[in-house]
Amino acid sequence: MADDARDTAEPAPTRRGQRRQRELERQGAERLRRQERRRSGRGRRAIVLLVALLLVVGTGALAVSALWPLVTSLSASNDYTGAGSGTVSVTVNDGDASRTIAAALEKAGVVKSAGAFEDAAGSDLRSASIQPGVYTLHSKMSAKSALALLLDPASRKSSGVTVREGLWAPETVKLLSTATGRPLAEYTAALKNPGALGLPAQAKGNVEGYLFPSTYSFTSHTSATEQLQTMVAKTRDELTRLGVSPDRAQRVLTVASIVEAEAQAAADRPKVARVIENRLAIKMKLQLDTTVSFVAHHRGKVGTSDAERRTASPYNTYLAPGLPPGPINSPGSSAMQAALNPTPGKWLYFVAVNPSTGETRFAVDAAGHAANVKLFLAWCGKHPGQC
Repeated sequence: MADDARDTAEPAPTRRGQRRQRELERQGAERLRRQERRRSGRGRRAIVLLVALLLVVGTGALAVSALWPLVTSLSASNDYTGAGSGTVSVTVNDGDASRTIAAALEKAGVVKSAGAFEDAAGSDLRSASIQPGVYTLHSKMSAKSALALLLDPASRKSSGVTVREGLWAPETVKLLSTATGRPLAEYTAALKNPGALGLPAQAKGNVEGYLFPSTYSFTSHTSATEQLQTMVAKTRDELTRLGVSPDRAQRVLTVASIVEAEAQAAADRPKVARVIENRLAIKMKLQLDTTVSFVAHHRGKVGTSDAERRTASPYNTYLAPGLPPGPINSPGSSAMQAALNPTPGKWLYFVAVNPSTGETRFAVDAAGHAANVKLFLAWCGKHPGQC
């Protein structure tokens, strides 16, 4: 029975196979039609692109004529070439960044674009050392040439004003006024507004001692207030650098100012500071002529007169005990360091035995001092009118 069943069922799969074959043929024909339609679409798109290309080629002359200015502007250099010509003055102010300098150069016609100068400055580390001042440059310079002149000290028409150590505040502002051309009255007005100058509270509104001696590149465009602010800030920065806390600053500056006034030689400065500290420790009056001269605001002869030493003032250390209430001039860094680090010793006296050279003798007692004073008087005898 089993063999007869297999023979009878054979035709059925054959018919199903035929139907499957016809279905496959139909699907294949449909795929061919879709492929043909895709080829036809691609052909039409190719024709459109070809037509567009022909149109562009056909109107090429017009396109070039219309677009050429734009093309050349995009490809043109943003920098001049060469060293330029003529003379142009450009001011670089204290604190100006490269972009500020670049903008000023472009505005003055020195460089073609601020961007060109910024690129040149960015590729040269020396650009960070450009000093404030008025520079003589040229018109239509390459950015690199302009940078080279800004780095050349010979190009600076204004090299600044040097404020030496030991000047009184009135002397300092007079010097600044003369150097920058700003009216002296402007400085006087600025001093009446100490809060705007950045003075610490311990100064009690008195700028004396806080106008740091240095060389400044102030110009006529720098206001009196800005100049004094810069100098006060420099004093405070120097004190911070030396590790002086704000509560000690006034005393350090006061001692340093006396050292600045009394000692010419660097080696003598820490010894003068020691005499001051030794006298203060035993409550001995300082009796310093330089503090009396500060009261009189008079320079000239060595020493002071009997009348001047009788002047009633908290700054007159012949009469008032202890330190003066504040600095008596603007001390430099060397004097500040001496005030902070007095030389160990027992000296209580000192005198400049040769004011011409600054030679100073120190003594631990009155007898030794008397001998040194004789040397000073001998010098005075050889230099009439100077004592």
